[in-house]
Amino acid sequence: MKKIILFLLVLSAAVAVNAQDMKHRMHPGMRKHHEMMMKQLKLSEDQKTKFHSLNEDFRKQLMDLKKNEDITVRELKNRMKTLHKDHKEKIMGLLTVDQKAKIEKMKAEHKAMQEIDAKARLEKMKISLSLTNEQADKINKNRLEMAEKMKALREDDKMDMEKKREQMKELMKQQKEKMKSILTAEQFEKIQEFRPPKPPKREVM
Repeated sequence: MKKIILFLLVLSAAVAVNAQDMKHRMHPGMRKHHEMMMKQLKLSEDQKTKFHSLNEDFRKQLMDLKKNEDITVRELKNRMKTLHKDHKEKIMGLLTVDQKAKIEKMKAEHKAMQEIDAKARLEKMKISLSLTNEQADKINKNRLEMAEKMKALREDDKMDMEKKREQMKELMKQQKEKMKSILTAEQFEKIQEFRPPKPPKREVM
């Protein structure tokens, strides 16, 4: 899975739409992660009912907001951001202390697995591209720095999504240039093979 998929975002997506919608909207890997997460949280019937009520109210507010033609695009984005934030807080407020603890535990486990996967990919690159130890160290350092920058960008509540997307594109561009400076031309061309395949386009329901 792409590293931008964090556990709390999965949780937010899981509770923001109903189960049928999730089957159509989620990537297979994310769907499996969601099902495991919901199973481990062991939601009570009362929680499920309240989740459904909150989600229905949330969708209605979003639909009403999008129908409002008397507000500017900027105001629309700000209101949508506020709605999403409020909805997430209400959802988290329905969870018990034990369920929140489980979320933190799964978050930590997910992060650990991502680190293991990243190291495995780097080792594969080192062998396939005949990287020197110096090159491998530089690539790993670049990866860690990029992860920190992406994390800071995602957690910046003062920046709107459009600006974040622009910043992310710029970071990816910088990373590409950094890789070019670390690898030889032949190595850089070969590294394209390690790119994960693009996910299939979602069908419009």
